[in-house]
Order: sequence, then structure tokens, then C-alpha cells
Amino acid sequence: MSSQDQAGTAPVSAHDLAARFTEAFGGAADGVWQAPGRVNLIGEHTDYNEGFVLPFAIDRTARVAVAVRPDRTVRLLSTYGDQGIVTTSLDSLHPGTAKGWTKYPLGVMWALRQRGIDVPGLDLLLDSTVPLGAGLSSSHAIECAVISALNDLTGAGLGAEEMVLATQRAENDFVGAPTGIMDQSASLRGAKGHAVFLDCRDQKAALVPFETEPAGLVLLVIDTKVSHSHADGGYASRRASCELGAEVLGVKALRDVQVGDLEEAAGLLDEVTFRRVRHVVTENDRVLQTVELLDGAGPAAIGPLLDASHVSMRDDFEISCPELDLAVDTSRANGALGARMTGGGFGGAAIALTPVDAEQQVRTAVAKAFSDAGFKAPDIFTVSPAAGAMRIA
Repeated sequence: MSSQDQAGTAPVSAHDLAARFTEAFGGAADGVWQAPGRVNLIGEHTDYNEGFVLPFAIDRTARVAVAVRPDRTVRLLSTYGDQGIVTTSLDSLHPGTAKGWTKYPLGVMWALRQRGIDVPGLDLLLDSTVPLGAGLSSSHAIECAVISALNDLTGAGLGAEEMVLATQRAENDFVGAPTGIMDQSASLRGAKGHAVFLDCRDQKAALVPFETEPAGLVLLVIDTKVSHSHADGGYASRRASCELGAEVLGVKALRDVQVGDLEEAAGLLDEVTFRRVRHVVTENDRVLQTVELLDGAGPAAIGPLLDASHVSMRDDFEISCPELDLAVDTSRANGALGARMTGGGFGGAAIALTPVDAEQQVRTAVAKAFSDAGFKAPDIFTVSPAAGAMRIA
């Protein structure tokens, strides 16, 4: 079973991953790097509208052992699946040619080469504990681990902002997913006990305290097992609606529309486009309110904002699904202070901010609700804000 298939599986240690690397490739790795997945606390589909997001890096990581080669060959292997070693060359790095998980490291290599960085051939072994398809950014964790490794190995000297933009280019132009900069920013800039308050217009980032344990809370992730893909039409069509809304309203991006402008906007936009715009505008406002509360009253106060965010995504942006709605509604009915779907939507995971003494009740109730509805059993686990990408060996 894949380490990514089973939530809670411990990561392969840096020492063991290096040993597996040597066994697979016949030589020692030059180092081991890791980068975390992320949970977006609030601020969904605001990033590509130049708005605000509040993600945090989680204690689930992708790890890569890497060695530079003297030729132009690239060999890739993961600890899960039975694909075996995938071999290609630097000369074959073209958008649309890579398959499966390999498109993420290859996309990073391509993007760095596009920046004029002399990327060498390499051998790479991947291990990850970020659940696939759960909306916790497993792909960006891989990309951020790889770019951290290549930044060190090539001496490129890229800062966090430059690495964010390079991995975004890999996603957009190599993988073909029209994503923003939130996921990479959380993975590269995260810190233990904090969320990353990110302004997606200028990449300004500030760390905001988000510690659940001292407040007697846990943040539950409910992985619905409904897989999603950002490269599909649902995400792209929502983005197109936002761009249309900004164009009609005469603004650079929906970031420039305020809640007080919505009444006028309703008369200028068709009904569907208006609802898409309303979600983004009100979601930006909810992010700002959440940051203010975390800096003051603390995490127990943000529950109603999480609830309102889910309603907006369900009704205005229409990116939820029956499994996500059931997870959110059941969590709230059994003691969670607030709950919402997280990630791009159309599947993936929900989060539930829950008092410690209600955790087991929420877990049991959600599992039973899914069983009663005939849905696949969800994975339910806790996450904590963790450190960002780093070299670990």
C-alpha cells in the first residue's frame, strides 16, 4: 500500500530513504529534502484573483533523496506503486509529455531551465505521507521538495518568492493546472504553530499564530476519498468566470471589489457570474476577519467564518459535493465549532475545528453518516501547523 494511501503512515526516515536510494540507484544520495502539504484554513479560490489566503503547512510531507548525475539522464522512482524507475533525459522535458507523479519533479526541472538555471541530470527517490487527491496539495509538496533540493544542488540561490513562482510556472505551463501561488507559499514559507497570511497580489506574507492545542482544540481533516484534479474543467471554468467578472466590473482582479460593491455588481453580471464573484469578494473579507480574530480572540472564535465559507463555496461557487457537505454538516451537528471544505473543490477534504472533548464524537458520527449514505469510508486525522520545506540530511 502506498504511504500516501493510508493517512497516518509514518514517513520513511531520512536515513532509511537514503539507504533505499543507494539500493535502487547504486550510489549515495547527495542529500534528502522535505516539503509539507498544506491545509487552507480559509480563503478558497481567492489566490488567482489576487486576493488573500490563510493556509498552513501540515505535518505530512513529501521527501526526496537526490543525487546529481554527470550526464543528461533523469531517473525517477517512488516508494509507492509498482511503476519502477522512470528514465528520461533533460532534452525530453516538454509540457504535456510527462505522466503520473513524475510530471511534478520534471515540471520543476523544466521551469528552472526556463529561468536559465543549469539543471543537471539526476537520480531521485520520492516518499510522501501527504494523502493523494485529498485537497492537501500532495503535488505541490513534491514540487517544493524538489525545488528545494535543486536550489541547493545547483547553487541557484533562489529565495522563497522565486521558488514559489518557479513551481507555479511548472504547475501552469508544464503540468497544465491553472493554479495560483497559495500552496507553494504555504509549503515553502510555513512555520510551526502559525498560518501563512498571504497577499497573492504582491506575495507579501506574514505569520499568524494558529495553535489549537493550547486552546483545547484539534483541527480534524476529513478526507472524503472523492478524488479531484485541478487540471479538469471545473477549476478552469470557475477561473474563467472570475476573469469575466473582473472584466465587466472594470477592475484588474476581483481583489479590487469590496463587499459594499456587490449590490451594484448584481445589476451588471449574469446570475451565475455574479454568484462566482460574490464568493470571491466575501471570502477575501472572511480571510481578513479570521486573521484579526487569530491575532486577538484566538482560534475558538473563527468557527462561524469557517461555516460561512463553506456555505459560500457550496452555493455561490458550487464546488462542493454530497460527501463534503455531509462531512461538514455532521461535524457541526456533533460539536465542531466550525467546518468547511478545503482545497480546490469537487472532492477532497473538509476540515472541522473541534474541541478536544468532542473529537471522538465527531469522528464516530462522520464515519457512521458516510456508512449510512453508502459513501466510501473517509480517512479522519488531525493536523498541526508545521515547518516549511527544508533539507533534512
